[in-house]
Parts: sequence; C-alpha cells; structure tokens
Amino acid sequence: MPLPLDPARVRAILLDIEGTTTSIEFVYNTLFPYAREHVAEFLINNFESQPVQDAVGELRRAWEGDARAHSECPPWLADTRHTEIASAAAYCRWLIERDRKSTPLKSLQGMIWQAGYQSGELRGHVYPDVPPAFARWKKQGKTISIFSSGSVLAQKLIFAHAVSESGTANLTGFITSYFDTTTGPKKEAESYRKIAAALRVPAGAVLFLSDSVAELEAARSARIVTALSARPENPPVGPNAHPVIRSFDEVLP
Repeated sequence: MPLPLDPARVRAILLDIEGTTTSIEFVYNTLFPYAREHVAEFLINNFESQPVQDAVGELRRAWEGDARAHSECPPWLADTRHTEIASAAAYCRWLIERDRKSTPLKSLQGMIWQAGYQSGELRGHVYPDVPPAFARWKKQGKTISIFSSGSVLAQKLIFAHAVSESGTANLTGFITSYFDTTTGPKKEAESYRKIAAALRVPAGAVLFLSDSVAELEAARSARIVTALSARPENPPVGPNAHPVIRSFDEVLP
C-alpha cells in the first residue's frame, strides 16, 4: 500500500542506509569484518598521511575516556610508530565489536573501504527497488539525501558501487547531500533541524525513512515527516507511531 503522503508537500527525501537502502547483513557481514581485518595493514601503509594522522589523534582522545570507563579497553602504547599503530588498530577492533558510532573510527573505516572498492574486493549493496525509486523521485523534483552514522566517504562509496538484483550502477548522481555524525547523533532532534536547515526546506517538507524507531522519534521531534523501513530481513520492532513501508515502491509511486 502506498505511503499516505501529499506529493506536493514532500520536497526532500532523507534516507538512512543500513536496513533502509542497504541490507543490515551487508554492513555487519561484509563491511565491518573487512575493516576489522584490514585496519592494521591500512595504518601501516598510510600512517603518515594527514587524514589518517587526524583520525588517529581523535581516536587517542576518545580512547582516554574509554580506558577510564572500561577495564577491558585495550591499552594504548605510543613509544614507537609500531606500538602506536598496533594500539590504534586494537582499539578500532574493540570499537567495531561494540558497534560504536565513533566519528574517527567511521572516518578510518571509510578510508579502508575505499581501498577495498578500488581493488575490487568490495562492491556496494542496495535493494533492487532503490535505483528505480531514485530515478522516480528525481523526476518528481525531489531532492535525495543520506544520513548515516557511517562517514560521508563510506556513504558515497556504497552508492558509487551499488549492486542490486537489477545490476550495478553509480547512484551518486541522484544524491544531493550526505550527512554523518559530524552533523550530530542520529537519535537527537537537533541533528534533523540542522539537516533541514542545510537542505533549505521546512522540516515538514522533509520525509525521513529509517529502520530505527529511535531515529524516527528524533526526526519527528524536529517536525520532519517519518516512515519506518521494515525490510523483510530487518529485526522486528514493537508498536510505534510511524507509518511502515516494506519497499520504496510504496513511497511517492
């Protein structure tokens, strides 16, 4: 059943990735393990680059808080280049195992995945209804944006190397904006206010699709229109106040 929306009211569509455009399985069974397995090698080969140095510096500052709060947090040694790389890699793996939405971790993951896509080891994933929906919404004059806890680089890589049952495509031409945790946490209303302001549309003209009720609640608190993405393989969610979609075919058909 189509989502009950006034097409003239919606000017911008904001999308989550995991469980919305892209399967949760791809993220947890492909992307995260790839980053975990390649982080040490990547740091060894790229440690002197400024983006990596910036990310490692932010990681070290975040580690200080985790080391005080969690006795199982791995130690951080920085007496030599080798020990600092080993410490940063161990801390990254610790964060990945806990699915922490750490901005420097996400930044490093994006760089690691970029190398994987360039080598051909990685290919992106989107559901088969995503490419035609993007084309349809673009034709309708809607802007399409992404808000994910993954870095902007990681987001662009998924859509630049998008693979679905309908084939491989570069979908980045349909997307006008990308937002990550540098905008703010996904479960805080202020993040969605910032996004609406950045898109230069009233909050009530933005439709946000996500598989997370907590994210949808935050968006709704910012007066953004919401709908729950209930892909068949997504974990079930309890009763909530958000309309449910199971395919993008139901959104502004």
